[in-house]
Amino acid sequence: MRAICPGSFDPVTHGHLDIIERTARFFDEVVVGVGRNTSKNGLFSLDERVSMLTQACAQVPNVRVSPIDGLLADYCREHDISAIVKGLRFASDFDYELQMAQMNKQLTGIETILLPTAAQWSYVSSTLVREIAMMHGDVSPFVPGFVVAALKSRAERPAGRSGDEEDQA
Repeated sequence: MRAICPGSFDPVTHGHLDIIERTARFFDEVVVGVGRNTSKNGLFSLDERVSMLTQACAQVPNVRVSPIDGLLADYCREHDISAIVKGLRFASDFDYELQMAQMNKQLTGIETILLPTAAQWSYVSSTLVREIAMMHGDVSPFVPGFVVAALKSRAERPAGRSGDEEDQA
């Protein structure tokens, strides 16, 4: 059986990797589906996120990383994926993920499995990691070393800042 762990992974955290690795114990193949999330302010391109996840998941033999463009339900149907696996950190995650699970079930019949995040990662989010990194804080406890380096590089690069932001800096 094949499952998918979808997300924007901007950037990938140890919490994401924990969910992916745990999912890999239950399924023959796990696809890490890296999608565009238009509701989030992204830091890394889709290709960069796919590359980081490929490196981060290299030690798990039954995991492969794939970009997703379009609806997750369509991707699952096209690639014979029988389950969506999502990590839950808080009760508020449950409300959103339940709605998505029910919609995906209605659209394609695919089941969603909700895994509680390990307690040690429950407070970690990509958004917080990005914010800390952009303020030159230490994110090394939360992400793989090569992600730390990519975040540092991005934080040091002034490209993409508007004149207003430079005036305020």
